Amino acid sequence: MKLRLTDTEKMILISVGFTLLLLLIRIIYSGELLYIFYPWNILLALIPLYFSRQLRNQKSSHIKAFILTAGWLLFFPNAPYLITDIFHFEERTPVPKWFDLLLVVSAAWNGMVICMVSLRQVEVYFARFLDKRWGGLIAVSFLILCSYGIFLGRYLRYNSWDVFTKPLVIIKSSLHHIWQPLEYHSIWAFTFSFAAFLSLIYFTIKRMQVSE
Repeated sequence: MKLRLTDTEKMILISVGFTLLLLLIRIIYSGELLYIFYPWNILLALIPLYFSRQLRNQKSSHIKAFILTAGWLLFFPNAPYLITDIFHFEERTPVPKWFDLLLVVSAAWNGMVICMVSLRQVEVYFARFLDKRWGGLIAVSFLILCSYGIFLGRYLRYNSWDVFTKPLVIIKSSLHHIWQPLEYHSIWAFTFSFAAFLSLIYFTIKRMQVSE
C-alpha cells in the first residue's frame, strides 16, 4: 500500500532534511561527531507522528484506537524534547557560532512542529466522539503529561523504552513526585511552565488567521 503524505508531512520531512544536512556539513567541515545524537532524537520524535496519523484515520473507538493512543502518548514527549537539546549549544571552533545556533534551533523547530501536528491529529480523533468543548482540556492534559515526560527524560534520564524495561522504577519515582509535591517543587515548576508554553503555542496556531 502506497503511503501518501500530506502537504504538512512533506514540509516536516523537508525541515528534518534541512537539519540533517546542516549536521552533515558540520561533520565534514569539522571532522567531529558533535551533535550526532540528532538523527536518533529526530527519529524518536517522528514516532508519535506516525501513531497520531494512524489514530486520525480511525473511524471508531475500539482496542486498536486505544493502543494507538497509548503508543502515541508514550513517545509524544520525544518531539518537544528536541527543544531541550538547545542546552548543548555553545561556541565550538572551528565551526562558526551562528552555524551551530542554526543547527540546534532548526532541530528544536522540528520538534515543536511535530509536537503540534501530532497533538492536533489526536484532538481531531477525539473530537469525533466527544463534545467540542472537551478538545482544549484534552490537549492541555496531554501537554502536562508530555512536559512531565520531558523532565523525566532530560533530568532523570529515563526514555520511552524504560516504561517496558523499568516500569516499577518509573512508577515509584512518579508516585513520590505526586505524593510529595512540595519536596519536588522544581519538577512541577518545570512541568507546568513547559506545559503552559506548549499550550500557548498550540492554541495560537489553532487560531492563527492571515488578514488579506
